[in-house]
Amino acid sequence: MISVASAVTARRPRASRHSARSAFAALSLATAVAFTGLATPVLAKGPESLADLADKVTDAVVNISASTTVEAKAPGRTMPQLPQGTPFEDLFEEFFNKKGQRGDGDSPRPQSRKSNSLGSGFIIDASGIVVTNNHVIGDANDIQVILHNGTKLKAEIIGKDAKIDLAVLRVKPDADKPLKAVPFGDSEKMRPGDWVIAIGNPFGLGGSVSAGIVSARGRNIESGPYDNYIQTDAAINKGNSGGPLFNMDGEVIGINTAILSPTGGSVGIGFAVPSATASQVIDQLREFGEVRRGWLGVRIQNVDDATADALGLKGGAKGALIAGVDEKGPAKASGLEVGDVITKFNGMAVKSSSDLPRIVASTPVGKVVEVIVVRKGAETTKSVTLGRLDDPEKPQLANVKQPEAEPAIRQALGLNLSGITDDLRRRYSLKDSVKGVVVTRVDPNSTAADKQIKAGEVIVEVGQEAVASPADVTKRVDQLKKDGRKSVLLLVASASGDVRFVAIGLE
Repeated sequence: MISVASAVTARRPRASRHSARSAFAALSLATAVAFTGLATPVLAKGPESLADLADKVTDAVVNISASTTVEAKAPGRTMPQLPQGTPFEDLFEEFFNKKGQRGDGDSPRPQSRKSNSLGSGFIIDASGIVVTNNHVIGDANDIQVILHNGTKLKAEIIGKDAKIDLAVLRVKPDADKPLKAVPFGDSEKMRPGDWVIAIGNPFGLGGSVSAGIVSARGRNIESGPYDNYIQTDAAINKGNSGGPLFNMDGEVIGINTAILSPTGGSVGIGFAVPSATASQVIDQLREFGEVRRGWLGVRIQNVDDATADALGLKGGAKGALIAGVDEKGPAKASGLEVGDVITKFNGMAVKSSSDLPRIVASTPVGKVVEVIVVRKGAETTKSVTLGRLDDPEKPQLANVKQPEAEPAIRQALGLNLSGITDDLRRRYSLKDSVKGVVVTRVDPNSTAADKQIKAGEVIVEVGQEAVASPADVTKRVDQLKKDGRKSVLLLVASASGDVRFVAIGLE
């Protein structure tokens, strides 16, 4: 086995040749500059040392050890599955029960099994309040917080939130050994290129410091409904989860949570929950032991360029398109409708549909907020009193009440259309609440086929107007063409009543 020292020694001649080449290159560049009069190039340079910053905050960073005890099943033989009436069935059952299934006789008793996980955390209050990731502690029934000096403190859970992946713990420090706490900073002020350091417990190596920059902000890695991560190239590995990401002032601007890696180790793509998001959740966990999120009561989808054109949105694709309204939700009571595009909520711009759930969830329950929507090309403002998001079940969508349609077959937009008859309702298993014009065939070469419209789906609206017959569809499409629209927006319902908007070109 070769030692580290031997490996370094063996590589020295190669390193010397590289140094010689580097020195020659540097001399050539200097000579060229001298003869040409060019300015010396400016190279990017990081801080000379991060040692003072690390010394300032390291004592507030802790290791988390979480143990979960699981009751194991008793080992032993399992009785073979025999058909009923098998000869000697009673004899087999008695034999296997005695030998293994009941723990009788000589068979071993059930034994508990313990699983352990290691992670990181940090102290935000010297009284003993510690923050980490929810996935670090999971369902653990024994949690220990290990300080930088090796002191172990038993921790209790104050509260945890799986959606943002945060947990708040409490420890009881020794009276003569006060804890060191670190403050939160403003993650909204961080820009790509700003220096950061991460401190944690990667692979069980407690107190490890790594440095890098903010690579990006507002990352959505599809890990939850409120994704808004800071991306960093500071080395983050397994065991760093729950640890702090510091700015150069020693303030926590992120909580390290996830990595993107084909190998399981750091490849320079790590993600941290921004302090602007985390601090609100932590405050609620400390106060209530749970997170109380705002609830609007809508189902939304993103707005693409074709949809924006069909809706007459100025400034291109933006906002969150309402595709469903809960009958008992705050949105319904405030007059929000299917087809409205929410562009601003409580003074905050909604650039895409992914912005809205995060903004609504972070708004206090019961607060009256202004919601700016675009409806049929015109901007309007609605006042909404937010409810509380109690459960993640899918809301019941508003049903569009329309008169019964007459049976007729017409073609439009590459679709064969018919009024809903009893026979078609049975054939496509359409719920009684689904009203509109049923699609009986889709031209495979049409834009409608590209947009995944299928036979058996129902067109509820065309250009934000309800339709009850195929004639309504063709009439509305012709009108939109005369108005100079390049695309038409369809509200399409599935057999179960779930709806979505689909934009189809008219050219």
